[in-house]
Amino acid sequence: MYNKFLGTGEKGYHPLRKIKVCLSGLRYAVHYDFSVAYKLYMSIIILIICFLLRQWVDFVMIMAATALVLIAEMFNSSIEALCDFIETHENFKIKVIKDISAAAAGISILLWAVIMCVELFHLWKIMCG
Repeated sequence: MYNKFLGTGEKGYHPLRKIKVCLSGLRYAVHYDFSVAYKLYMSIIILIICFLLRQWVDFVMIMAATALVLIAEMFNSSIEALCDFIETHENFKIKVIKDISAAAAGISILLWAVIMCVELFHLWKIMCG
């Protein structure tokens, strides 16, 4: 892909190539990062239940929360991998960068967990009562 700022790469815009790269990155994240995989699978199960029960607002809310947590987890994993690649020895500045990245992911996980609990409780009430 051509980078107009650096003047590197291949010229031409290929949306299918971008989609392929996106799916490849998601596949890699799910395959190698357990924190991404279990959140995605849990969300898919709840999304299927919401879809079958035609709870569209719940469906969209869970989808948005899942997207947010997956984005945060993948950025966190990328930042940690990049930091480990740049500096293999213990470094206080790298530790601070990784801690900030983990905090951002932690906040999104907390939001995701709250939304999932609320939605599970709501779905439980619908299915049992």
